[in-house]
Amino acid sequence: MALVIVAAAFIALALAVARLWRGPTQADRVVALDVAFAAVIALAAAAALASGQPLFLDVGIGLAMVGFVGTIAWARIIDRLARREDA
Repeated sequence: MALVIVAAAFIALALAVARLWRGPTQADRVVALDVAFAAVIALAAAAALASGQPLFLDVGIGLAMVGFVGTIAWARIIDRLARREDA
């Protein structure tokens, strides 16, 4: 089961990195960042399943918090820049 999760997470991560690189808009990049964090969290969960160590789940929780804060911060920056352009 862990192998399937790892394979799916790497595919999602590759697609997210491609979207981060190509864009075309900042909103696309924010969503890609969210997908990349979700893929890395899935990898941490797969590591917990494969090794039997629940510590990897704590790592996943920490990554989820960092990803959430990063997504909110980037979205706020985009919003502020859009408001400056409209004014």
